[in-house]
Amino acid sequence: MRNKTAIISGGAQGIGKAITKRLIEDGYFVVIADINLENEKLLVKELGSGKFLFIKCDISNQEDVESLFSKVKSERESINAVVNNAGIIKDNVIWKMPKEDMDKVIDVNLKGTWMMCKEAAKVMRKQNNGRIVNISSRAWLGNNRGQSNYTASKAGIIGLTRVLALELGKYNVNVNAVAPGLIDTPLTKNLPKKVIEKLIEAQPTKKIGKPKDIANVVSFLLSDESDFITGQIIHVDGGRSIGSTIF
Repeated sequence: MRNKTAIISGGAQGIGKAITKRLIEDGYFVVIADINLENEKLLVKELGSGKFLFIKCDISNQEDVESLFSKVKSERESINAVVNNAGIIKDNVIWKMPKEDMDKVIDVNLKGTWMMCKEAAKVMRKQNNGRIVNISSRAWLGNNRGQSNYTASKAGIIGLTRVLALELGKYNVNVNAVAPGLIDTPLTKNLPKKVIEKLIEAQPTKKIGKPKDIANVVSFLLSDESDFITGQIIHVDGGRSIGSTIF
């Protein structure tokens, strides 16, 4: 029986799926919090059953989040890790962006992460042990036009991460953030080829990242090897956060 338990929001597709697969390899029993039950069926076909538990959960809904943690606590001895990966994008320039799109992105990306962290903190503080990794984005730096709502949410996650690292450090709970850059996911596959080419050209490394690149860093941050690392933001972006190589 896998005796380590990790909860991952949005862990059934894209970057979240890569994290799920890596943590299963690392020996975790993974609890996936996701809103789409079809994702569960696809994941069972790919990975089989018994290595993870899928719980339908809208992380922007407080009752759903509280129910998620209550269920996991009733079935597992401890919660060793929480990875807050779920997020949405609703891009537009600010003068055309409906208030509803701002509200939804903040509710899921920032408030949802905050509520997941709150429940995780309650458990891990009592355990005197745990790891939290929040998935932010290079967008938190504020240089993506049309993403005022998304940027605000991801910048908020950075601030949240740093404060929680201060609050939880003495309880042996480390809290860090990973900020992905251009990653090969279903979202980027929908972009026009010329746009992708331009984005890759702007990368110092001249390549696009893979979901496993994020999963590898998350795996490290959840491991004992990262014991003295907390409150940090790890950019996994091919160097793009340094600046563009297009002049």
